[in-house]
Amino acid sequence: MGARDARETLALRGIVLAFGGVRAIDGVDLDVRQGQVHGLIGPNGSGKTTTLNVISGYYKPEAGSMTIGGTPLPSGIPEGRAARGIARTYQTPRLIGEASVLQNVMIGASISGTATFVESLLSLPRHIADERRMKTQARLALQAVGLAGLADVRADRLQHSELRFMEIARALMLKPGFLLLDEPAAGLSVEEIKRLGALIKAVSRQGTGVLLVEHHADLIFDICDQVTVLNLGKVLAAGTPAEIRVHKEVVSAYLGG
Repeated sequence: MGARDARETLALRGIVLAFGGVRAIDGVDLDVRQGQVHGLIGPNGSGKTTTLNVISGYYKPEAGSMTIGGTPLPSGIPEGRAARGIARTYQTPRLIGEASVLQNVMIGASISGTATFVESLLSLPRHIADERRMKTQARLALQAVGLAGLADVRADRLQHSELRFMEIARALMLKPGFLLLDEPAAGLSVEEIKRLGALIKAVSRQGTGVLLVEHHADLIFDICDQVTVLNLGKVLAAGTPAEIRVHKEVVSAYLGG
């Protein structure tokens, strides 16, 4: 991934989404800038993953707008997100168990192939070239996340922590403008969390905007440039990690002070 010259912002304004009359998101504003890590934290049920699902197009909000670089991002259309440069991981890693780690990662680049359906069906030269290029990119992505030695292992043989990193490698295959990470540190050891933090910072330095939903407060405060705190679907606070650490309402509602 090359560093981006004209960096854009993924912006949410006034997002509202209710389930059964209960507002899961209630007027959320959020700015995720390319080249930065933006933490999204809050108690369970505060609307963090729901916000990711709105950005991902899985939920269509009742009010509000989303834009990338000022261009509208249509809601409720998940299949259009990859083309807009949005990739994500999930709380529960998604994999094709009988396929190799390399094959699972290659799926992340399927949108970038140049061969037509018929060329792929008949294994014509352009399809073969696509597959060769994807394999090369997938091996580089696995190297970046520390899984190069497991490329040919069946994905269902991986440990939980390895699946977390495999998902990130697959997301990186898109060369995303924005990467959404949903609790990637869950179940990781202290050393693995340090490795994850270094990886996320490296991705952001290449120009990708990272939106990180995470319960590990130390990771958030160590690597994030900006932090937004949600509580009961509303933005409780937003600012730098230093500002959030001393915000009285945040300390009371979330940090346990």
